[in-house]
Amino acid sequence: MTRSMTAFARADSDTAWGHLACELRSVNHRYLDFTAKLPEELRALETRIRERVAEHVDRGKVECLMRYRPNDSGGGATELDEEQVRRLLAASDRLLNMSGAVAPLRAIDVLRWPGALKVTPVDTDALNDAALRLLDQALTDFVATREREGARLRELIGQRLDGMRKVVSQVREYLPEIAQTYRERLLARLQEARQQLDPNRLEQEMVLFASRSDVTEELDRLDTHVREVRRVLDQRGAAGRRLDFLMQELNREANTLGSKAVDIRMTNASVELKVLIEQMREQVQNVE
Repeated sequence: MTRSMTAFARADSDTAWGHLACELRSVNHRYLDFTAKLPEELRALETRIRERVAEHVDRGKVECLMRYRPNDSGGGATELDEEQVRRLLAASDRLLNMSGAVAPLRAIDVLRWPGALKVTPVDTDALNDAALRLLDQALTDFVATREREGARLRELIGQRLDGMRKVVSQVREYLPEIAQTYRERLLARLQEARQQLDPNRLEQEMVLFASRSDVTEELDRLDTHVREVRRVLDQRGAAGRRLDFLMQELNREANTLGSKAVDIRMTNASVELKVLIEQMREQVQNVE
């Protein structure tokens, strides 16, 4: 299945320790070029994230951005240290008994006292697992986006291939007429020169003309390459580099067709083919 190399996906998740967000984006690249931007809490996951992305992506410059916003408590669960609070209140009562000028403690004062609240440390393993699950969710959407865009690229390339097949078919129809036109022009020039018509000389000239202007091989190769492009588009896996090579071969045959042109229709056909090939080449640059 044809895939595009450009895509974007995002996934979010709320955990017991804070909010997680994962973004994946990619653009064209000759090979797989992966970079990860991770918060310090998830730094240890970089290798595992790289491996998971490589399982789903063959080519492209891919960037994975993960964000982690801890809860207000610092990421862990918050509990009241009752023993510490009892000691603090007891000390406050003794102070009040010693001096009535001291104001009693308010609840907010107790909560602000160091040690009054206990913060349970973040479960690093559980947080990492949650981050990887979020990555898998983003990857699913990411790959689906690349496949949707790839299907559109395949459609656009297919339209150009249909146009090429039509041009090649038209050139094949022109060839007998072009040869007959050349024969008539040659006869006319000989008659104008008032030279005696030598049948053998005429046939020699026609053979030489046919040799110089024969584009059957180029047309056959164009047909073959068009079929191969369709086959590559239908197969699974990365196809971009193969398609890029085929674009070069198609362009080579179109150039040769133009260099052998002995008729304006063949010249126009060569130009039209090269325009279609260039349009396909631009689309192929996005294919994985």
